[in-house]
Amino acid sequence: MKIEGIYLVTDRKACAPARIEDVVLQAVEGGVSVVQLREKELDTRGFVEEAIRLQRLLKPKGVPLLINDRIDVALAAGADGVHIGQSDMPYPLARKLLGSQALIGLSVENEEQLMAAEMLDVDYLGVSAIFPTPTKIDTKYCWGIDGLRRARKMSSHRLVAIGGIGKENAAAVLEAGADALAVVSAICAAGNPAQAAMALHEIYRKIRKPTPDGRLRPPDAAKQHLTPTKWAHD
Repeated sequence: MKIEGIYLVTDRKACAPARIEDVVLQAVEGGVSVVQLREKELDTRGFVEEAIRLQRLLKPKGVPLLINDRIDVALAAGADGVHIGQSDMPYPLARKLLGSQALIGLSVENEEQLMAAEMLDVDYLGVSAIFPTPTKIDTKYCWGIDGLRRARKMSSHRLVAIGGIGKENAAAVLEAGADALAVVSAICAAGNPAQAAMALHEIYRKIRKPTPDGRLRPPDAAKQHLTPTKWAHD
């Protein structure tokens, strides 16, 4: 299963007063292809219960559910995988616990971490943060568009860009080399999550115009890095 398109990261406060489940369903209706459940304040029981509810909703739709940080919650809920940061459980141990079929993404916050991740068989890298964002107040470094271009040329992994991404800059981020756009407030805080997701999805489709055989084109920066054989079998 490939990570691409519009990647929703949930935020309970931004979704309020709507329920997370309702926002997620509307977002998927609008074209979101991956959902990450991020809960910083719920206790373990509440986190697991929310994850189970979302997994029951998303599984029939073929949309993977990833859990932020918590391998135990992912296992308990039968989620499709996890997204971990540099201070979370080490990737090799997470892979050992979750198995070869799980989707595992890893955040990289600078070029040193990006290059270290080249030694890992992660499913994608979360390039964080592209732009300043109020949902990630501990950010010490922002990649920007030029930094993302460098990351694309340096890395063989799929890149999920996150941080301050919305309709106004989505095209530039995709053209710089992102395989997916991770968004929080742009959908969670929208008056109409389905329309917000649809607008981002249309930008993605415009940039990644399908080839005659139906595959989506990778960004130009990615084609400079990847061999034709790797792209053809991706």
